[in-house]
Amino acid sequence: MVLSRPSNRRAYNGSRRKLVLAFDVGTTYSGISYSILDPDQVPEIKGVTRFPANEYISGASKIPTVIYYDKAGRVQAVGAEAMEDGIHEMALDEGWVKSEWFKLLIRPKPGELESDFADKIPALPPGKTVVQVLADFLQYLQACAEAYIKGTHANGRELWDSVSSEIDYVISHPNGWEGYQQSQIRKAVVMAQLIPDTDKGHSRVLFVTEGEASLHFTIDNGLPAGVIEAGEGIIVVDAGGGTVDISAYSKKAESGNKSEIFEEIAIPQCHFFGSVFVSIHAQLFLDDYLKESDYHDELENIVRCFDKSTKIRFKNDQQPQYVRFGRNNDNDPPYNIRFGQLRLSGTDVAKFFEPSVTCIVDSVLGMDANTQKPIKHVVLVGGFSASDWLVSKVNQALSPKGLNVIHPENYVYVNSFYFTSPQCP
Repeated sequence: MVLSRPSNRRAYNGSRRKLVLAFDVGTTYSGISYSILDPDQVPEIKGVTRFPANEYISGASKIPTVIYYDKAGRVQAVGAEAMEDGIHEMALDEGWVKSEWFKLLIRPKPGELESDFADKIPALPPGKTVVQVLADFLQYLQACAEAYIKGTHANGRELWDSVSSEIDYVISHPNGWEGYQQSQIRKAVVMAQLIPDTDKGHSRVLFVTEGEASLHFTIDNGLPAGVIEAGEGIIVVDAGGGTVDISAYSKKAESGNKSEIFEEIAIPQCHFFGSVFVSIHAQLFLDDYLKESDYHDELENIVRCFDKSTKIRFKNDQQPQYVRFGRNNDNDPPYNIRFGQLRLSGTDVAKFFEPSVTCIVDSVLGMDANTQKPIKHVVLVGGFSASDWLVSKVNQALSPKGLNVIHPENYVYVNSFYFTSPQCP
């Protein structure tokens, strides 16, 4: 596959205004970017940075990929709203069912998850298919995009009304997802009533792999000028919530061409070793460690607190790590629980990350060894790459091999692919 990104984005040559919405539905977090295309104007890509229950968090570009359903199968809370204080207790009282990680259920060859954790993926709510759950989530993202555009643009309501009937959609998915997975996502887009179930409606949906989207983001944001010379290769690692997508590209010399041309130089890979599997390892460890503790019943809450704090800030395996999950009067000293905090050794926490680190390092080295192009740079993007520990361990393993690990600031950016695709006007 050959990918092209214009050094200077072209002006939109359509005859009327158009809206492009890009949905990055991740296993754990999701985001939206968009562009309003005006004739003869160079498109500008923007991100939705305000969501319900996140209004007061400046620049919040992502929301949790979570939905709560009531007993009748009706949506009750989505995204950041599903994580508000009191929602968990309300869900227990009302019998709501939480749906998360559902993206992993649209994976190639169900039952062949690389790790032995397929049974740890939460089941779908009773009576719901993965297409129905995804449709509900896409419908919510559409509503968020509509509210944001109406609320932040001059004459926003009129603007939305002028473009809402023929929106083009860009949807990212893991490497290796092809016909079956794309058909499932397309069914969800139709079910969410974003497009009609016609050939013309289907043509308004453009799919992009995580590898392709990450390459475009990397070229625009992650690489200093001149880092990649013609003929050299680059490996892009998109470490997300559920999957780690690894791709390799090389830059081609194109004299007189204003575009930078890149081509795939290895078969892209998708591994189920994203950040949720760190949490699964933590849960398995704690389930055994606390089985005789009075606080074993708090396991789900402890893992949730580990996710929100300890997992994110972990950076030193020589220091003890703490998970605050309760009140000051919560104590069980034999199990290192004091004043509402569980103490874990840094080496134990490091082991939760080890399978993901090993997967990335082995995959990168294998890809490097099997390409015909010289590779000097590895770019690490995706939400999981916000982990200082992950980045440091990958860098520690790859640097002695002559590979420079680059870690640009992350942002939802799948929309840029639209402007280099054959469908771009």
